[in-house]
Amino acid sequence: MSAEPGAAFRRPAPDHHLFRSRDADAVGVTERDLRHHRYTAVLRGVRVPEGAEVDTWLRARAALLVAGPLAVVSHHTAARLWGAVVPDTPTTHVMVATANERHRLEGTTFHVCTTLERGHHVRGVAVTSPEQTFIDLARVLPLVDAVVVGDCLVRLGHVTVEGLREACRRTRLKGATAARRAAEYVRAGAESPMETRVRMLLVLAGLPEPLLQVELRDDDGVTTYRLDLAYPGLLLALEYDGRQHAEDDAQWSHDVVRREFLDRHGWRLIVIRAADVYTHPAQTLRRVVEALESRGVRVRRLDPRWQRHFQGRTS
Repeated sequence: MSAEPGAAFRRPAPDHHLFRSRDADAVGVTERDLRHHRYTAVLRGVRVPEGAEVDTWLRARAALLVAGPLAVVSHHTAARLWGAVVPDTPTTHVMVATANERHRLEGTTFHVCTTLERGHHVRGVAVTSPEQTFIDLARVLPLVDAVVVGDCLVRLGHVTVEGLREACRRTRLKGATAARRAAEYVRAGAESPMETRVRMLLVLAGLPEPLLQVELRDDDGVTTYRLDLAYPGLLLALEYDGRQHAEDDAQWSHDVVRREFLDRHGWRLIVIRAADVYTHPAQTLRRVVEALESRGVRVRRLDPRWQRHFQGRTS
């Protein structure tokens, strides 16, 4: 028995076979299929087979299907596709070169950039370049969140610190001033957003900037441990611990052995948790100041500007 024309399209596996509802006939999907909910609406007028995972990538493809071949995804959406950590947003961001290319599409925000550069893709989706993504976000995100994005893009190898700063110096896009400021805080070596947040808390308070990913070697010169943030000359380190450190027995055992290694070699380790950054930043700064001063560093006063960026309890 021969297959019915269009059957291959009518019962696709739940992958990412996107189509606009108005194009259903062209891809062999019948009105009966649509009526019986065998396809899910990703955006108004854009369908995908029922069971497909609707994630950032799929929403981006759906938005571009409506926006047209000259559009690219941008801002938060582009950052996520590049692999960066960025605050949640309920909308898919799309950028076009002229106001006439914008669409009214629920769940999608259109931006216009007359100097839009095309040609960058992630998994087949057209996106703004890593540099433009950072610049666009620096204009709308708080400083610390923008630096988190920059650190992520550098860590993932999409751009270098100097390349990012140079792009920010050259740009004439809106937000250039904010982007240049944020780029000055971007560093290579930050391995998690919370490491970036801890570093930014210290730096914005006017404390000395710690080094990232400091290697400790044994007597044979072999790297034994790495420290997230450290002042090697003071034998003082700061480590962000997520819940996995307490919940993973292997990780916990590793941490205990490492702590004993640090103690034997005269290191002081300050352990920082999420609440120490988000809820008690002032208390965390006092802990670091006390540790610095115990190592002979005189701290005259903290720069109060940190309070604009870390809205925890100030006492």
